[in-house]
Amino acid sequence: MTSIPPLDQWRFDALMEIDRKLWGLPAIAGVLGVSVDTARRWANDPDCSAPITRPGGRYFAVRSELVAWLRDR
Repeated sequence: MTSIPPLDQWRFDALMEIDRKLWGLPAIAGVLGVSVDTARRWANDPDCSAPITRPGGRYFAVRSELVAWLRDR
């Protein structure tokens, strides 16, 4: 499993916009601070329990749920 990268200014700003809805893996990966491939792997891994869904074929997440999930990891 990939370790969580350090918090930088851009990732901090992204984390502070709490209730924003995120569509697509690039936006989700940006909040998580990982690559798109890692976000895809976490979304498809049932053991990982990442709060990323795929309604209608496009990846979706809520920023506040991602922040809570990162906090609990």
